[in-house]
Amino acid sequence: MEADWEFEIGGDAPVIDAYWPGFVDLRNDVARAADLIECGQLPALADALVRLNEARSPVWTSKVDLFTPDCIDPYELGSTGDSAGAALACYIDLLPRSDQQWGAPGEVSSDCEWICDRLHALRLSDCRIDLVIRRAFSGSHTQDLGVTAYLTACSKGVGGATARLSECLKAFVDTLVPEK
Repeated sequence: MEADWEFEIGGDAPVIDAYWPGFVDLRNDVARAADLIECGQLPALADALVRLNEARSPVWTSKVDLFTPDCIDPYELGSTGDSAGAALACYIDLLPRSDQQWGAPGEVSSDCEWICDRLHALRLSDCRIDLVIRRAFSGSHTQDLGVTAYLTACSKGVGGATARLSECLKAFVDTLVPEK
């Protein structure tokens, strides 16, 4: 699987606003994931959000979106031009479960590097995960660090891209929160 990470924490870079006006706290009620519009469009996203917000997960989610990318580079997705007729993507904003986690840029970059190393070992083509380290604002903490995970998948058609993104989500979540 293709995977990479980067920092975007300076200047006008986007930030993660954990408690934005439409925030649904899945930590307290993971079943609410099924109510999110994006999860109705991609059921595998609901499963991913449930696992990412479980008490045993090292992270929790604050925002998610599902979208069709404007354009993709098949090479970036480990794909051939023939299998890149349609694409689907999502992003998930992740924040650390505990105050001790990701206290410094070196800690979050080490975690992102570890995740990418595990993902590279998987044999899953036609998809990519990009982890973007960002400043985050979460309640009483004026500034923390968080990660926006971008997952993109492609296939010859929309159904195939949807299936591949579902597999990509599962691989990502299995890396972060191994099944019991």
